[in-house]
Amino acid sequence: MVVPHTHWDREWYLPFQRFRVGLVRVLDEVLDAMAADPAYRFTMDGQLAAIEDYLEIRPARRGDVARFVAEGRLAVGPWLILADEFLCSGETLLRNLEYGMRGAAALGSAMPVGYLPDQFGHCAQMPQMLALAGLRLACLWRGVPAHVDRDAFDWTGADGTTIRTGYLPGGYGNAFGLFTGPAEGMPDRVTAFVSTAEGWAAGDTLLAMYGADHSAPAREITASGLRVATLAEALTRDPANGEVPRVAGELRSHARANILPGVISARVPLKQAMARAERVLTRYAEPLSALWLADRSAGERLIDMAWRSVIACSGHDSVTGCGSDETAQQVAARIAEAGQTAQAVVDLVAASLAEAAPKGALVVVNPSPFERTGLVLADLPEDRASLADASGRAVPVQRLEHAPTLLDETVMDDLSRLLGRVHERELYGHEIVSWHAGDGVFTVTVSRHASGAYAYEDLRRAVLEAGPGPWVVRTVAEPVVTVAALVTVPPLGRAVLTARPPAPGLTAPVANALKTDPYGFEPVLDNGLLRVRVAGDGTLSLRGADGAEVHGVGRIVHGGDAGDTYNHAPPPDDRLLDRPSRVVVEEVCSGPLTGAYEITRVYDWPAGLGDDETVPTAVTTRVELRAGEPFARCEITMDVRCRDHRVRWHAPLPRAAAESYAEGQFAVVRRGLAAEGGGGERPIPTFPAESFAAAGGLAVLLDHVTEYEIVRDEIGGDGTEMALTLVRSVGYLSRNRNPYRDEPAGPEVPTPAAQCQGPLAVRFAVLPYAGEWHEAGLPRLAEEFRHDLLAVPGTGGAKAGDMDGDGPGGGGRVAISGDGVMMAALRERDGRLEVRLVAEHSTATEAVVRGDFTAAWTAGVLGSPLSPLEVSRDEVFPGDGADGQGPARSPGSWRTVRVPLNPFEIATVLLGGA
Repeated sequence: MVVPHTHWDREWYLPFQRFRVGLVRVLDEVLDAMAADPAYRFTMDGQLAAIEDYLEIRPARRGDVARFVAEGRLAVGPWLILADEFLCSGETLLRNLEYGMRGAAALGSAMPVGYLPDQFGHCAQMPQMLALAGLRLACLWRGVPAHVDRDAFDWTGADGTTIRTGYLPGGYGNAFGLFTGPAEGMPDRVTAFVSTAEGWAAGDTLLAMYGADHSAPAREITASGLRVATLAEALTRDPANGEVPRVAGELRSHARANILPGVISARVPLKQAMARAERVLTRYAEPLSALWLADRSAGERLIDMAWRSVIACSGHDSVTGCGSDETAQQVAARIAEAGQTAQAVVDLVAASLAEAAPKGALVVVNPSPFERTGLVLADLPEDRASLADASGRAVPVQRLEHAPTLLDETVMDDLSRLLGRVHERELYGHEIVSWHAGDGVFTVTVSRHASGAYAYEDLRRAVLEAGPGPWVVRTVAEPVVTVAALVTVPPLGRAVLTARPPAPGLTAPVANALKTDPYGFEPVLDNGLLRVRVAGDGTLSLRGADGAEVHGVGRIVHGGDAGDTYNHAPPPDDRLLDRPSRVVVEEVCSGPLTGAYEITRVYDWPAGLGDDETVPTAVTTRVELRAGEPFARCEITMDVRCRDHRVRWHAPLPRAAAESYAEGQFAVVRRGLAAEGGGGERPIPTFPAESFAAAGGLAVLLDHVTEYEIVRDEIGGDGTEMALTLVRSVGYLSRNRNPYRDEPAGPEVPTPAAQCQGPLAVRFAVLPYAGEWHEAGLPRLAEEFRHDLLAVPGTGGAKAGDMDGDGPGGGGRVAISGDGVMMAALRERDGRLEVRLVAEHSTATEAVVRGDFTAAWTAGVLGSPLSPLEVSRDEVFPGDGADGQGPARSPGSWRTVRVPLNPFEIATVLLGGA
């Protein structure tokens, strides 16, 4: 059965708009063919974006598209974009399906097949995601393991969901050659295709995918005598006979096709920007606007715009970084715009919260659905450099630095020039408090957040009355000190702190505070949960409270890269360099709440492949330990000046490992130390991780998708070290001759910007642990590391005691608990709150959701309620009282719903009124 289609890379070696010109030509041909021939069928690559891109240029053809979709001859969706499944979050993948299916439904209907033709492997939760969207069929090419010997298999996801999956031996263009060549040769070409395809057939129908990149199928296919169908028709008309192979978990085998794993580490700044945009959108803008904004009309539109940009940038030739430099620049700009759009919504929320708090107060917001105690930074007046909570209790603070008081001193003959620097009340990024003229000096006093009356006309009058110069104009800031404050905030709630004068001898108690070394002979950080010691070579020794210990953490290793954006390939004479020429360790801060050291190591690295010239490169690691945290925060910065190289951070494992665990896309995946090969590329055992990677008692918490490898001992074969890729610099989109790949992955286009030269900063945290990953609570620790508390200075006139929020003690409207239960998203939908829950736990668990709702339902990906959940009264408000367990002040006003979850189950719950 012939399936006419095209595979459309929205952007790749050409940027989006240049490819779109070709898209318009192709779809013009397709729609004309469909109008002329009722037997013609066409499948639009599983992604709706191509249709939307086309209709922006050809809006008059929307009626044709809708008619052909309604007739079942044109298959569109179910995705909005063909995303890379490992370089975006699980929530982005679900929103991708939501937008694609909703948009396709507006044109008639979405193709009922999870078509994934060209992604570079497939994540472990894809079967469950498709099933949640009502799709029980998938069809794909890459990543299929060697034991699959049929064109259909049963694919079981991380939670146990199984869907029938069509496999495309030879790829999505396995029948492209059928209609090339003279017509009289068609029977021979069909015979050749059948002889090849029959060995794979699980049923009586042979699936002939007639299409290729960026091209339209020939019009005469319906006259060939072969059956023509859409992909959905072909897969459902003749199901497989008997048993088919079974595959469990993610699909990242190299056995049947290359999966091009180097895209995980190509153009690292793109991955960092994507993670930031997703995080601001999913965990700050969307939930906080649902919980705290009274007028959400503008926010809802901005959130929709941000989601569309994020989804578009998740494309398998976009965030991957394997396109041209022009494409990468556009992707980076769109990701940045998405993040800025989401941040604009956060700004709306912040402004609303600030207006409801008095000037001089600090509002601290918790983005997590459980109570958090964490650090925030605040700039306080010198004479009010301590904080108290709404009950008047002292909040632990640590002074970090004083801001400069003299901001500017300028001699002016004409004092009116000063007015040109003033924008209403703003001067040098501060707000004007007062001014004074005398003895030839005009002094303006400013503050970060001024209070009291002010009128620009009063300042203008004082300037004019001061008379002719010359005047020495001084801009002086009120004395300000930056402090770190340790704040406890209710689930999805807020705490309002008030600045007050320090009380001598009065200090707030701190659990797991940093201990001070009375002798100070060694650079050590210790909070009772983790001890960090900086060695003379700049590496770290870590010892946890559970006895887990490791030394030599943070070795920086430089090697060459003769590959491209798709595949890392070391040169034949590669030299791994890991010894610095100089090491400098400096203390940044020391106190009960936070302590940090800055470690600078200078290396002499080759300027490029085969170069004798070396480039001195300073790699700075800032290691920080905070009160109450069992992990050390690390930020590595460097100025990347070398070409064609790979720089990795190495850490020994406390114990030998035969496997690793990595979180990503709503699952924690167990991986061995080797990858299955056979598909035309070297199966190097580098893998992606989204929020953490762990092996052998060592875990790294991540803030963006990062490439990691468990390095094996050459003698015993056990995993002894973890390596994280910090940066990988290459100069070609694809090399025709890549030592680690048999065939080109694309055109040999130079990509000088993929060398990623310039400043680079990478953040992560590291900890040793005893036991297993779930016993160490790694999902919860990653949640806290990745999602900072949000601090907003008050600007209004309310009193701190008047701000209790929607829940008690400043609590939000929802709290979530349960072993391994994570909140992936929260938003308002049709007047209800929608919460996405994921059980990142190795055994069955239960999500306990509390809030100010009276009814609850499970829901599908598209938001429709499925079945009601039992709701009970809740006599306790989460976060009420000092320990978060105090009695509710309005007993019975909150409710509880309990949701049983299997390991790695995804559940969507709607909360609202009956």
